[in-house]
Amino acid sequence: MTESNDHPIPVFMQMNNLACESVGGKILFATDDWFAPAENLLKKTDPEFKPGLFTEFGKWMDGWETRRKRIPGHDWCIIQLGVPGIIHGFEIDTCFFTGNYAPCISIQASSLKQEERTLSPRENRIGTASSDEESQAIDQLKSEKWPHLLQRVELKPGFPESRRNYFQVNSYERWTHIRLNIYPDGGIARLKVYGIGQRDWSSCGQNDLEDLISMVNGGVCISFSDAHYGHPRNLIGLGRACDMGDGWETARRLDRPPILEADSKGILQVPGNEWAVFRLGHPGLITHIEIDTNHFKGNAPNSCQIHALLLQPTKEEEKFNRNGDLDEGQSWKPLLPVTL
Repeated sequence: MTESNDHPIPVFMQMNNLACESVGGKILFATDDWFAPAENLLKKTDPEFKPGLFTEFGKWMDGWETRRKRIPGHDWCIIQLGVPGIIHGFEIDTCFFTGNYAPCISIQASSLKQEERTLSPRENRIGTASSDEESQAIDQLKSEKWPHLLQRVELKPGFPESRRNYFQVNSYERWTHIRLNIYPDGGIARLKVYGIGQRDWSSCGQNDLEDLISMVNGGVCISFSDAHYGHPRNLIGLGRACDMGDGWETARRLDRPPILEADSKGILQVPGNEWAVFRLGHPGLITHIEIDTNHFKGNAPNSCQIHALLLQPTKEEEKFNRNGDLDEGQSWKPLLPVTL
């Protein structure tokens, strides 16, 4: 999977965005929100630009942008992950921040207990900086001492060819919060924290009904055939899809016959199929399957089927080749037959 020949997309981009607002990601603190509030960092939608639109504090921007610093230090914010888990990489998008982007960043992380998350919720902060009371409250977390997942690195400006900045993380600890530092000030459009959710299964009883594939419970997409309109990881997000873009939709196959025919059961006879492979958050006995085609009316699939395999994560690379194709030699067991 590549963005272009010169800009390959890292493997971790297939994982889940643990910090997105749609899964509960929150900004707990920011030193400054003068031009645009830090909450914009966690939006699920792509950044947009509105020419000629100004607020009383300056140009409207779809991202987090601080004022030009006139005091010692640098700007930073604290983000509570919507889904605690293991972080494998970051995407920093500087889209539309061309002469005002943050030149450098670093990222720290911590795993906080519930009783340590006692900060008051933020409101719309445009045109403001953190108050003394907020700074004193956040100081209790001692975030400046959190371990670094990403040491200070340079960013590129938000032109189309340079806006996306990818950083891989080599850490296997479970994190709940991150601290994003920008040096010394400036703007960033979006922050995506890619990883795999990790929950405590010790409180789950043997007979409890759990969604084993949900991203909250550690489910993750590890391979797929096509994601032209929507990535299959959307299938394991929280709640129901808000629109078609919040689901999995492939391109129309060019090898389908000009005139379609169906068998006696109504199954269309077409060559090939699209597929996606998911690793469950925990091994388990599957008793129920729900497939939701909400919003897909003229483009829902005619049918589907599901196979399952008991496989240790360390063996995954042996089962899938470099192109992500299924290893047909493996003994997948039918879980759901072809169903209309």
